[in-house]
Amino acid sequence: MRPQPPSSQLPPARTLPPLASPHTILVAGLGGAIATLALFSFAQWSGLAFVMAPFGATCVLAFALPDSPLSQPRSIVGGHLIATGIRLAVGTLLGIAPWTMALAVGLATALMLATRTTHAPAGADPLLVMLAAPDWSFLLTPVLSGALTLVAVAYAYHRITGRSDYPRYWF
Repeated sequence: MRPQPPSSQLPPARTLPPLASPHTILVAGLGGAIATLALFSFAQWSGLAFVMAPFGATCVLAFALPDSPLSQPRSIVGGHLIATGIRLAVGTLLGIAPWTMALAVGLATALMLATRTTHAPAGADPLLVMLAAPDWSFLLTPVLSGALTLVAVAYAYHRITGRSDYPRYWF
């Protein structure tokens, strides 16, 4: 058993992060709602797919944590494209099985890190795409079209609400 350091050397107790202001909470929630409505509206108008479940988590990052590296356009678009592309390749080459889903998630995680496009919601893409079993066109709609729409809405929304510092970088 490992000896414990004296109590004077223990790290301080962890506390919750500070609560966001009511204005920040409202602005983030409204932004996510508007972005999601935009995705559904474009899908209805165009007849193309613009929506997939991980985009809800993307909205949380883009509107609630816009300063995070995970929320930048490079990560939103690149992360979703990489993760979905990995799944499509793995599924095409190796078939769909629990081990190939695990492999696709692992490869997507590694490639997002290697390309500096880490986007946590995109980690769900290989699982979603394996279960849905779409063809390669899924990479364009809904993945690319939806991710670009979310970035455009986030950019416009942050400008309208007074945040001229989003994004920190593009691609």
